[in-house]
Amino acid sequence: MTTQHPLVAADLDDGVLTLTLGRAPAHPLSLALIEALHGALDAAAENPQARVVVLSGPGHIFCAGHDLKEIAAHRQDPDQGHAFLTQLFDACAQMMQRLASLPQPTIAMVDGIATAAGLQMAASCDLVFASDRASFCLPGVNNGGFCTTPIVGVSRAISRRHVMELALSGQAMDAQWALQAGLINRIFTSNALGKETIEFAKTLASRNPGPIAAGKAALDAHLGLPLDQAYAMATPVMIGHFMDEGRLAAERDSKFG
Repeated sequence: MTTQHPLVAADLDDGVLTLTLGRAPAHPLSLALIEALHGALDAAAENPQARVVVLSGPGHIFCAGHDLKEIAAHRQDPDQGHAFLTQLFDACAQMMQRLASLPQPTIAMVDGIATAAGLQMAASCDLVFASDRASFCLPGVNNGGFCTTPIVGVSRAISRRHVMELALSGQAMDAQWALQAGLINRIFTSNALGKETIEFAKTLASRNPGPIAAGKAALDAHLGLPLDQAYAMATPVMIGHFMDEGRLAAERDSKFG
């Protein structure tokens, strides 16, 4: 009897929700997996017990990007797959935006290669923790194309020159390159990656969630503004942090406890 593994498995422990991609070993982003992950992210956003979200694609491949076999099958369609590709990339864009706008802190835990849309997904998280065997790639040029939609996510994490090095070379870059480029935050050994990531996530989960959610949203909103407008937008949000009930309760406990 064959065991059916979920497309996305969810595990909640001490405020940390780990979403694990299915379809090992490559965890390709089929339309069904994209929709399942989007649903899991929607559920996470509404779950007050989930304070931090960790995205994991365990093994030597974090995520191989879109499911090229699924795309190839639709080449037999009368329109050579145009309608399916439109549905697929629209769904992927919506899922990536949901991931990037999640109110909770998000951490991609990358122990293998993150390539094409897999790298887009990692870059869409707030933080990326990687192992020393991880690698990162935008390989579209190797197949006669260009990683245009993955670049949307990646270009919001690193400089244009680093993005273009990935996109024009099509080469897999190692974890040290990714750290220097600002694509990832920390490097651990493969054996330590899971433990270190979850411990860090649990520390974040112990913090007051309201100001974190508001602060994340404010950061995304003011980055593209002129300096005076950025301060004008951020100041009332900062005042709101001081008026947050969790902050006030902590101050009362500190003063009278």
